[in-house]
Amino acid sequence: MNWDRVEGQWKQRRGKAVQHWGKLMNDDLAAIAGKHEQLVGTLQEKYGIAKEEAKRQVDEFKKSIEQLKKSNANLMRSQKSKKKKSNGISVKAKTSSRRRQPS
Repeated sequence: MNWDRVEGQWKQRRGKAVQHWGKLMNDDLAAIAGKHEQLVGTLQEKYGIAKEEAKRQVDEFKKSIEQLKKSNANLMRSQKSKKKKSNGISVKAKTSSRRRQPS
């Protein structure tokens, strides 16, 4: 995932950013609007850290978003698979219960 995608989904990601960096307020993140360099600069300012450390933290944040996205995708696939299996079983059970036994 490149930063452009993070920027495009920034409104959805702001909550995670607030959790990740407690000193950043929602207003700060709204003003940043997903801009990589602005986020790095704001982290430097709020936390008093060097630019390289701020960049490292932003890269770490991006990786955590990627992992969460993959995890969610795997969970969705698993749920769909389970649903298909349970639907298949219930359909078989319904059709077998509808059949009449010969007298």
